[in-house]
Amino acid sequence: MKGSLAYERLHANLPALNLATVERGIDVALENGAKGAHPLTEVFDDLVDREVKTRQALSTETRVRLAGFPVRKRLEEFDFEFQPSVDPTLIQELATMRFVHNAENVILVGPAGVGKTHLAIALGMEAARAGFSVTFMSASRALGKLRQAMDRGLLERTLRNLCRSRLLILDEIGYLPWDRTMAHLFFRIVANRYERASTLFTSNKAFSEWGEVLGDPVLAAAVLDRILHHSTTVNIRGESYRLRVRRKAGTPTPVVPMESKERVDASTRERRR
Repeated sequence: MKGSLAYERLHANLPALNLATVERGIDVALENGAKGAHPLTEVFDDLVDREVKTRQALSTETRVRLAGFPVRKRLEEFDFEFQPSVDPTLIQELATMRFVHNAENVILVGPAGVGKTHLAIALGMEAARAGFSVTFMSASRALGKLRQAMDRGLLERTLRNLCRSRLLILDEIGYLPWDRTMAHLFFRIVANRYERASTLFTSNKAFSEWGEVLGDPVLAAAVLDRILHHSTTVNIRGESYRLRVRRKAGTPTPVVPMESKERVDASTRERRR
């Protein structure tokens, strides 16, 4: 009778303590213990170890979900043979997350389609697995959120929330032009995180072109001075994965007519004014 009450209390108390994994395995563990198949210390060690691993997996999944990755990518999926300019040893070093521990930055630079975003997401997922909070956004979306917050008088709070993550990933710098307000908001992000937390940037523009992206060479110099002070730059010089897939599929590469390109360039120049 007494043993029965203890058994029922055990099954009631384990979920109350949020030990769901232990509760699911306790019957088998008790049976093994009764048979003497394993020492009790090993039985309980196995139960606790499974509980810890389950909680770690759930925590990692939560961090990955909250990061806002558009898709999930792994380093093992990156084709280093197709992009020989990328040093696998360097990427594996970054995957140790030492740069996050040290509040250093990473900049992935290269033309469209060479795998910058893939590497950024994969490193972000490694950071989440290592227990770090991560936020992923396109740079333009992040600046758009800050601009809306500024219009509502909520800039400081929104900036704090954006900069709270141990690793902030700002994707696609240089793909869209920024006006003066967005450029200054970008400086605020960089200055806010300088030597406090890590930021990973991807860009299709060389550093010498960031003055054009921000519309202000002096501001760009101040931004780059902070970004590059403690940083690792990965230059990717290669062919676009998407163009390779199109060729394999026998799909011709789209060609933008010169007249259309001139209209796009003119439109871009007009927006920058």
